[in-house]
Amino acid sequence: MTSVPPVIHVIDDDPSFRMAIGRLLRASGYLVVLYDSATKFMEGPEAAARGCILLDVQMPGLSGLELQDRLADRGSGLPVVFLTGHGDIPMSVRATKAGAEDFLSKPISKATLLDAVHRALLRSEAEGDQNDRLNALRALVTTLTARESQVFALVIRGKLNKQIAFELHTSERTIKAHRHNVMHKLQARSVADLVSMAERLIAATAHPGSEITRVSHP
Repeated sequence: MTSVPPVIHVIDDDPSFRMAIGRLLRASGYLVVLYDSATKFMEGPEAAARGCILLDVQMPGLSGLELQDRLADRGSGLPVVFLTGHGDIPMSVRATKAGAEDFLSKPISKATLLDAVHRALLRSEAEGDQNDRLNALRALVTTLTARESQVFALVIRGKLNKQIAFELHTSERTIKAHRHNVMHKLQARSVADLVSMAERLIAATAHPGSEITRVSHP
């Protein structure tokens, strides 16, 4: 769990609504940053990993839906809650399919807003913790030598020490030593742990040059 508090980003071109939402959220104990346009948000410093975005749909310049697309392209994990006075069903379906946490109509009650924010922050916290664990695993994988990476890749495929030794043209005793090092460096207690780690890395990324690409394809 992180000690850094989450930040709620409110993006709306209506100054009275924006300020009112900001006051409500701050009174409820949240850290809030206000933006009068989606462009201002994109031009600002990269948002903290924990938090959420309260986003108007229709704004001059970059619309809320367009911002949602750009955030996805940038790999942002911040949950988005849409707030709109001009929404329709196709718009809400598009936003939801693109991963929006909620799609709410203005005016909105305090209880409904705070409930949506609470759910968005829970999602952000869960995803943030998952990313922290994944990054820690990636860091462990980078400690493997090239030969240990090869052994790791063959072990998770169910190969026996004798088979790995034959494939890598070395002795079974050497493979046992490499296998021990892999288990120790990755803090694994069993082959099942190694398989689980590999599956998590594969699910997270398949970009060329990543740790799992190196592990999976010796």
